[in-house]
Amino acid sequence: MDNKKIEQAKAVLEQAGYFTRNLWHVDDVKGKFKCTEEEAQDVLNDALTNDATMEQIWLAIEIVGESKSLIELNQD
Repeated sequence: MDNKKIEQAKAVLEQAGYFTRNLWHVDDVKGKFKCTEEEAQDVLNDALTNDATMEQIWLAIEIVGESKSLIELNQD
């Protein structure tokens, strides 16, 4: 896929409210391990969706939001 199509896809996602400035690619995994595309996708899935990673992201969102003096919504 060419860069223009990727940028267009990212623009669509950004317009829908998604953050697209930190995307991971199978080549990130394949540059470190000998594996297939499918295995690389599986590594990315497990690495990016595990509980520890998700907890760190939520914690970072909270810390950065507070540092920017954003008002936290009630968590009922």
